[in-house]
Amino acid sequence: MVNCCGLLTVQKEPVPLKSVDVELEVRDHVATVVSTLNYENKEDKPLEAVFVFPLPGDAAVCHFSAKLRQTQIVAEVKEKQKAREDYDDALSSGQQAFLLEESEQSPDIFSMSVGCLPPGESASIRLEYVTELSVQADDGLRFCLPAVLNPRYQPQGSGGSGSGNAKVTSTPASLVPYTLSFSAQVSSPRPVSRIESGCSLDPLQYLNSEQTKATIKLAAGHKFDRDVELLIYYKDAHQPTAVVETGETSAKLGTLMGDPVVMLSLYPEFPQAVMSSVASCGEFVFLLDRSGSMGQSMNNSKTNQTRISSARDTLLLLLKSLPVGCYFNIYSFGSSYEHIFPKSVEYSQQTMEEALKKVGEMGSNLGGTEILRPLQHIYNQPCIQNQPRQVFVFTDGEVGNTKQVIDLAKQNSHAHRCFSFGIGEGVSSALINGLAKEGGGHAQFIAGTDRMQPKVMQSLRYALQPAVVDISVTWDMPKDVSVTVLSPPITALFQGQRSLVYARLSGQISEAAEGCVTVKYSLAGHPTQNQLQFSLKPAEDTGLTVHRLAARTLIRCLEMEQRGPRQQQDDSVKKKVVELSVQSGVSSAFTAFIAVNKDNGEAIQGPLVRRNVPTARRMACARPLSVPSRLAHHCEECGPCQPSMDPLLQVVSLQKASGSWDLVPALATALGKTSEEMKKPKPASVNQEVWATILSLIWLHGFKIDAQEEWELLARKAVSWVCAQNSPCVNECVEAGNALLGCQVQKDALGL
Repeated sequence: MVNCCGLLTVQKEPVPLKSVDVELEVRDHVATVVSTLNYENKEDKPLEAVFVFPLPGDAAVCHFSAKLRQTQIVAEVKEKQKAREDYDDALSSGQQAFLLEESEQSPDIFSMSVGCLPPGESASIRLEYVTELSVQADDGLRFCLPAVLNPRYQPQGSGGSGSGNAKVTSTPASLVPYTLSFSAQVSSPRPVSRIESGCSLDPLQYLNSEQTKATIKLAAGHKFDRDVELLIYYKDAHQPTAVVETGETSAKLGTLMGDPVVMLSLYPEFPQAVMSSVASCGEFVFLLDRSGSMGQSMNNSKTNQTRISSARDTLLLLLKSLPVGCYFNIYSFGSSYEHIFPKSVEYSQQTMEEALKKVGEMGSNLGGTEILRPLQHIYNQPCIQNQPRQVFVFTDGEVGNTKQVIDLAKQNSHAHRCFSFGIGEGVSSALINGLAKEGGGHAQFIAGTDRMQPKVMQSLRYALQPAVVDISVTWDMPKDVSVTVLSPPITALFQGQRSLVYARLSGQISEAAEGCVTVKYSLAGHPTQNQLQFSLKPAEDTGLTVHRLAARTLIRCLEMEQRGPRQQQDDSVKKKVVELSVQSGVSSAFTAFIAVNKDNGEAIQGPLVRRNVPTARRMACARPLSVPSRLAHHCEECGPCQPSMDPLLQVVSLQKASGSWDLVPALATALGKTSEEMKKPKPASVNQEVWATILSLIWLHGFKIDAQEEWELLARKAVSWVCAQNSPCVNECVEAGNALLGCQVQKDALGL
């Protein structure tokens, strides 16, 4: 029997990666991340280590260096093919070399190659990137360090590898033989109220009495079974801001890196009267991922709900909350795709029941994750007049053709709004954010112990808001200052959601000068505008973070333009991207970071051994569950389980499309009463349907107020139905209902 010792992969090969140290610095709503990866070659031959890993999809990688003994080697950005050739040349001549490149299929996957690491030698690699923090529905700023790389499903015939020329290897988190340490420092003009995470954190420590600076660390013993997600909450988070950053002193004036750059963070404020109204029309298309990975659990608990069953429960809430008079359809996809109706149908009791029956039968049994074809089919359907199309996409985001999918959403942005939901750990942030951004909608991530329903219902409220149209941004600057906007035009505005705009400033700027930006738009037929005045004095101690994010924004726009149908044979846009990437030091699809150690004396001798460093993947029941979520199932790994329907979902499932409830035994059971107990106190002059509906509303307010954001829209529909009945004794019904259920809910609180 061979005694294997040291760090080994599951194939019994030594692993060269020892540890990963991550330092996060958050300034208001922008983050700088520094990762240090420590490698060691314990073999007796020179080594090439290849590590494929995820980054946030909108990250701008801006620094890559390596330290060997006392020698620091800083990488430079080169055109990708030239960088690969330089790397191969270095290895063939026995020189140590390092290559970092972005995947050609998805901007959130990078591969790092560490070549010619001599036997017994260590290397410390430093990777730095900057990224924007997205605003969640509860005002939290979300930072995610993707510690988990899910396999990216490559559609048939696409021909891509999913990660450049590197192989993705993954292993259960418990077997990944390297460690992660993570610390964060947060600063803002506003106090930091709290920081939350699904991972265990050490206590938050404030660095000043104003509580505008704080630090936090990941608790010891973190397992590689989840992404590291932080939710950062500031007081008064919705204030619009502007940050002016001075240019790089060594860069030429008149260039992006040489001139000052301003980053505007805009928060539109819509009139309450408009926001309280809910659209009663629209075409709602729900696209549900049914690939095998959707059979995994939502978090680490073996008894926890699976992704597919949580999505089914969410579809129940969505279908009950749709407004009377709208149209809808439900698609599901894996290696193939299905739709419940040949085309979108009008929302009625009959179509709702038919859809819910089909949803209950949906399992994670459709194979791979080919999202492009169902999206193409949806976009090819003719739009319904006066019914704005809203597409809701639910996926765990394990696709390899991310850029193709995002381009498709952009090409159809004039005809729909897209709301995307990334489910589980390791989801592609590039896919989820890209769909929402290019589709003019909103993105949400559901990981760890998050419940899917509140986040999805928040997005439905956005979808039911009146669409903002005719958006324009105008600048008022001192006479000697000109503005070049670097961001694409704003296509979507939602109440409480942030829009970031980057612009280059040129000319004579005095420290006392001020600028003004005005955002104009039309909302529900009313012209509206928001204004922000700001100082042109550069902020202190921002480094080049704003410049690099501005460069990243411009690079992504140009990359998408280059992939457009008329640009396929045109290299001029690619040339612009390469020039901008090299000038700014920010990664792109057409460039790579290359570092070669030319000072290591003699060439390294011996055959070069290649090792793919395993990336963590989730441990989960691999057997797809194709049974309805409320039926018992048995899985060899997880064992038998008997999920029972949540009382809230029981009550919701009995609501009719009109918004009313019938007085049936199932409702009595859900409310914790017998049929006789339900019927006895009913006022004589009130019909059973009104009585059942008022009882359900009282129960929701009395027992499920903590989940109000989940049932608020369907309750509003119920209230409208009750009011339309002109029932004579609503007050008497509310009093009798409170007495029956043991509640004290006022009529006004019900909206009646």
